Amino acid sequence: MQRTLIIMKPDCVQRRLTGEVLRRFEAKGLKIVALKFLKVDRATGERHYAEHKGKPFFEGLLSFITSGPVGVGVLEGNDAIAVVRNMLGATNGASAAPGTIRGDFSISKQNNLVHGSDGGESAEREIALWFKPEELVSYEIAANDWVDAGV
Repeated sequence: MQRTLIIMKPDCVQRRLTGEVLRRFEAKGLKIVALKFLKVDRATGERHYAEHKGKPFFEGLLSFITSGPVGVGVLEGNDAIAVVRNMLGATNGASAAPGTIRGDFSISKQNNLVHGSDGGESAEREIALWFKPEELVSYEIAANDWVDAGV
């Protein structure tokens, strides 16, 4: 099992798509092990986007992520990072494939609805930034044998 961080960004919340996004992840077979709703402060935004500091778009990222409430969660499942990235689609919603979250609901590069960790190291760093260990809930789902049997 692998864990990954998702952030349902301010545009996702404002457009009332958080439920649809979570529904899609759950329908795929991913398990929500942490979830919270908050307003991101600048310091947290800077830590989250630290690898982009000094790039021309850094201030725009910070301005956007702090512009309204977000939903932050941790999803768990087989190859969760790759599954989430595939479900999200291309970063630029205008070129994302139909059937992906961004392909169905976004036409913007910045306002692309959901952040997903891009690898194992970033997932660990991001989860630790947004959640305390005791906020991550481990549990079994009775239907797991029907979802990921034979993996």
